[in-house]
Amino acid sequence: MPRVEAKPERGNNGASNNGAEARLTEVARAHAKFTEVYQERCTGAVQRYVDAVKAANEPLLEGPSRPVTPFDFWRDASDYWLDFTQRSILYWDTLRQRGNNWIEHEKAGKPPLLDFDWEMIADARTFERPANYALVRILPPDGIKTDPERRPFVVIDPRAGHGPGIGGFKQDSQVGVALKAGHPVYCVIFFPEPEPGQTLADVSRAEAEFLRIVGERHPTTRKPVVIGNCQGGWASMLIGALEPDLVGPIVINGAPMSYWAGNDGENPMRYAGGMLGGTWPALLASDLGAGTFDGAYLVDNFESLNPANTYFDKYYNLFSKIDTEPERFLEFERWWGGFFLMDRQEIKWIVENLFVGNNLADGDAEWSEGRAFDLRAIKSPIILFASLGDNITPPQQAFNWVADLYPTTEALKANGQVIVGLMHKSVGHLGIFVSGAVAKREHTQIVDLIEYIEHLPPGLYGMQVEEQKTNGSVCYDVMLTERRVEDLQILQKYGRKDEGPFKVVENTSEALASTYETFVHPFVAPMVTPAAAKAARALNPQRAQRWAVSDLNPFLWPLKGMAGMVRANRAPRDNEGPMAAMEHWMAAVTSASWDLYRDLRDASVENTFFRIYGSASIGMAAEDKETDAEEPVDVRSTPLVKEALTHIEDGDRTKGIVRAALLLMKAGTGRRRLSAMKRARELVGKEIGLIDMPAEAAREIIREQSYIVDFEPVKALLALPKLLQTPEDRRGLLDLLDRLEGRIEANDKQVTLLGEIRRLLSDNGTRGKAKAEPITVLLPQDQAQAHPGVTAKPASHRRRRDHRRTRANP
Repeated sequence: MPRVEAKPERGNNGASNNGAEARLTEVARAHAKFTEVYQERCTGAVQRYVDAVKAANEPLLEGPSRPVTPFDFWRDASDYWLDFTQRSILYWDTLRQRGNNWIEHEKAGKPPLLDFDWEMIADARTFERPANYALVRILPPDGIKTDPERRPFVVIDPRAGHGPGIGGFKQDSQVGVALKAGHPVYCVIFFPEPEPGQTLADVSRAEAEFLRIVGERHPTTRKPVVIGNCQGGWASMLIGALEPDLVGPIVINGAPMSYWAGNDGENPMRYAGGMLGGTWPALLASDLGAGTFDGAYLVDNFESLNPANTYFDKYYNLFSKIDTEPERFLEFERWWGGFFLMDRQEIKWIVENLFVGNNLADGDAEWSEGRAFDLRAIKSPIILFASLGDNITPPQQAFNWVADLYPTTEALKANGQVIVGLMHKSVGHLGIFVSGAVAKREHTQIVDLIEYIEHLPPGLYGMQVEEQKTNGSVCYDVMLTERRVEDLQILQKYGRKDEGPFKVVENTSEALASTYETFVHPFVAPMVTPAAAKAARALNPQRAQRWAVSDLNPFLWPLKGMAGMVRANRAPRDNEGPMAAMEHWMAAVTSASWDLYRDLRDASVENTFFRIYGSASIGMAAEDKETDAEEPVDVRSTPLVKEALTHIEDGDRTKGIVRAALLLMKAGTGRRRLSAMKRARELVGKEIGLIDMPAEAAREIIREQSYIVDFEPVKALLALPKLLQTPEDRRGLLDLLDRLEGRIEANDKQVTLLGEIRRLLSDNGTRGKAKAEPITVLLPQDQAQAHPGVTAKPASHRRRRDHRRTRANP
């Protein structure tokens, strides 16, 4: 029998081998890149440390301005050590007061630390589905009057380890700004311990009920403005998705919405989920807490971001300014040391859907079985406030969900959504909420803009606060500039390709959490009693450092009397002299050393994260690339746009005036100044009719006419006479234009368009074709785009789900 030699099969096996080789090559390149970036991080960290030490050395190397004799040195040392001893006693006494304040706050039940009086309106602990939340009304302080006929503001603070009150922590705050503007203000507060079995869905329902109550208390005003801080921001968005008809404009400040986003070397907290293994540590912490999760763990995460400040800077700042700093220090520590608890189901939902899963913008964050929050159901305008100096909620996490939800600007407009983004250049995370300067500048302008934002056409706008100084006084104005969703990519270094490894983290987390729930939870949970959990929480370092340095410690009892003697005989000295210079040098070097540790630690964590999860993500990205294809999306065929385009020649006087205004805006620069909007409203606002009608009806008119102007600008212009059929209506619009011209800045295109509108509507004008100039002005620059609404939907940067959940909005 002849021997038959088997020939190697080509086809699929060959292609698979080639694909595997290509992936191995890509993995090798990625690891080389990881090594290069890690070395750059370490080199940069060392260089920053060297620069900081050199800067600290300069005063010492310069030497004193005059020769120092031994007697001068002895006198300087004597004065310094007296001052040092006095500062030390006052420093420890301040920490003792912090501990006493903490104990008193705990005994009082940790009430909200609002700098305003308040009264309880509704307690969700009594609801059918109880939650540890309540609605309170802020009582205006003396000298401030609020008008119940003005739309109310509702402030929702974060429940991220601390208690409520950050939005009204001082007079110059979000609460204070709204009160000064004459608005009734309500706050959503919460209590230290959750109700048994409480879920995030219960919390969202309770907060929605609070808005219903506020609406009933102010039936003649427009819907309440909702202000959400940090995690209160995504809580506000959940309410808007769950009950869109109850919510007015939503303002979210420093709110993380897109948890995988960020830039390498800048946002280390986003790696925490992967390095900890996902959800299971939170589940274990909850089981060790007898079914409750201790918020002190979240505070630990925040403090670990900046160990120099946590362990040295804030204490040295107190020590070096002991005569002026204690009041501010104690005020902040009262809030920072109030640790609140969460139910196991709450923290599980948060970690699974947000921190690790990043499901909110993807529409997979379920509030009940098979029903997920859909952020596209939100009808109200949204203002996003973030800061480049925020390392807890970086701008990418605050803004990228917009691009996740709406792949193109046209898709955003087609949904009728108005989103305004405000970026601060430097303030830190907490400064967004508590800084008095931010309250006076940014938050005051946000409150001012609220009255006008509902009359903006759909789109994405950048908000800039401009400072103007006149006659020694400072005033502010707001500039709104139209942006494109695609422009959000400028916040990214790698076009979001670095988010790929987080998909692997999600899969890993699901597997580890399932293993934990099956094999560990049944044994750990029954072993921990509520009393044992309470004792363990008391020994948590976050709490122990407070009660241990208080009057509970008998070794500190003499401290109060010693501090009193020091204050009576205080002999502060200036910061001059060799001993003071040595102290400043030691402080600078110590702080720089902590920063070096932080930078090297973060570089190592980042490198380890991408080496562990990056390789697997490369294979997953290749699979997604094979399965995901670009799908053409015709925005013109969406229901809202399609319906609007059937009414190009239909409408009344109000719609005609709105269309004319939008046509002029389209021919403009895409910039709107708040002061100009105010002048326009003063001159012609009442005559248009939008101000007196319900906000929903006004938004519907603006949205419809904006679609017509965006997608059929020439037809929209030529159809103006059909909307203004009577001579009175046409004469009325021409009079409005005459009043505005010269008082509102216009460019050449707008001036040309004004002339064409006048020609179309003049009594002796023709109804024929418009001149070429305005048509050229209104047409898109790229004439090849015959259908500007047709866009290509980019392949999703997220993995496609194996199953599709029902997106429902009850």
